[in-house]
Amino acid sequence: MAMPSASASKIPRLLRSSIYQSSMLRGQAGSPQAHSMLAPQSRRFASAAWACRVQRAHEERAPPPSSATLRQTARERQEGLSVTARRAFSATAARPKDHHFDTLKFVQRLKDEGLTEEQAVAMMKVLSDVIEESIQNLTRTMVLREDQERATYTQKVDFAKLRSELLTADSTEMSLTRASHERLTNEIAKLNSRLRDEIQRTQASVRLDLNLEKGRIREEANVQELKLKETETRIEQETAVLREKLEAVKFTTLQWLMGVCTGTAALILGAWRLLM
Repeated sequence: MAMPSASASKIPRLLRSSIYQSSMLRGQAGSPQAHSMLAPQSRRFASAAWACRVQRAHEERAPPPSSATLRQTARERQEGLSVTARRAFSATAARPKDHHFDTLKFVQRLKDEGLTEEQAVAMMKVLSDVIEESIQNLTRTMVLREDQERATYTQKVDFAKLRSELLTADSTEMSLTRASHERLTNEIAKLNSRLRDEIQRTQASVRLDLNLEKGRIREEANVQELKLKETETRIEQETAVLREKLEAVKFTTLQWLMGVCTGTAALILGAWRLLM
């Protein structure tokens, strides 16, 4: 386990960045832009492999490492082995790691490109770790299908409950509105009947008052007619009395005139006799 870590430290930075970018592209394969970005990324990965091959050629031409360098490398390998041993004897059981690509094919392609088996395995592990971390970062914002179905079922139940409550409230409001409408209709009908009774009662009282007033006026007219008749009768009686008095005066006057005329004639005759 120390060999891959030691050889992983020899991976160029350019190749690491290309591996990380390729892993990010693999993690975003579900997005619509992933297919358009895979072609330039593969060309970038090929150029990085070529740079790694050139660096390996330079390392082969370089002089052999000194004894101090070899001792330091051995110490680093021993520390890596101790760390690996401590991890192996931990309390929790090691979880089998899921690879999201064909690791054997990837290592074989790297070996075909000119890398050693240790470098290819180290690059494969780094790429697998990067992809795993990217997938974990992506799955942090995701939920399980069971949780989604449970949440959907809960939402459906809540919606059904809300719908039933709304229907109940609507039916209750409708029944209350209908009851209020019926009550108002009954009150309006009662008011109409009461108003009709009041109008009929008022009309009856007005008719009675008019009839009484007409009877009173008729009685007063009859009384006035009786008074007029009595007055006319009295006037006629007084006129008859006056006529009788005038006739009596006329008769008396005629009698007096006749006596005067007769006396005058007798005097004239007596005087004429005397003169004769």
